[in-house]
Amino acid sequence: MSDTDLTPRADRTSRRTALADADARALARLRDDESRITGSRRNQVTLADAARGFVNHPSPWMIGTMLLGALVARLLVGDWRWTDALVPVVMVAIFPFVEWVVHVFVLHWKPRSLGRVELDSLLARKHRAHHADPRDIPLVFIPWQVLAKLIPVYVAVALLAFPRVGLGLTALASLGVLGMFYEWTHYLIHSDYKPRTRAYRAVWRNHRLHHYKNEHYWFTVTSAGTADRVLGTYPDPGTVQSSPTVKALHAREA
Repeated sequence: MSDTDLTPRADRTSRRTALADADARALARLRDDESRITGSRRNQVTLADAARGFVNHPSPWMIGTMLLGALVARLLVGDWRWTDALVPVVMVAIFPFVEWVVHVFVLHWKPRSLGRVELDSLLARKHRAHHADPRDIPLVFIPWQVLAKLIPVYVAVALLAFPRVGLGLTALASLGVLGMFYEWTHYLIHSDYKPRTRAYRAVWRNHRLHHYKNEHYWFTVTSAGTADRVLGTYPDPGTVQSSPTVKALHAREA
């Protein structure tokens, strides 16, 4: 075999090696960028470890008590109808949009003054502190002071605003399930639990981009940008500049 027969094969081997090296460098850059954007996970914890930490905070107990009470009352009332199956479906469908609206207009509320009165809710203040230190776990949860006011309102609405008590209790139980799911998901994202499934990793990355990349996008928490995609706040991260105020909401940008 002549040298001219060997040259093309050598060229192909060289090209494959170069491509493999380029792929390795690209993957390394991707890992570095992911770590820089989303923050590092300092410890490796299991779901059981995370659950033990979760129950040490008041909001899961408060929401869980509401949920248990609603379930017991619903079973005692009876009077099951087809609308009892429809209500949870509707609530699950609209929940990402409720998350989006609350996150944008309540949690990201910019303090305002009305004369001598400052308009700035506890939720907004706690959320600014949450952005300042996303790893401060107590700040991840809905403040118990807020839940202490909201839960009686939810119960009153369930008992008085629906055409029958059973349907209202179905809605209240559904709200309890969604509330627990929200608190657990939000807590898990900010914990050191490492994503192990593609679906959870998408949710995890979506919310952590909001905290570590740019606070003006990625507002949903329990889904991977469901409402964000519809409402225009789900850009390609590669096209978005890192915000200088992501940890200092409403501060003047440099």
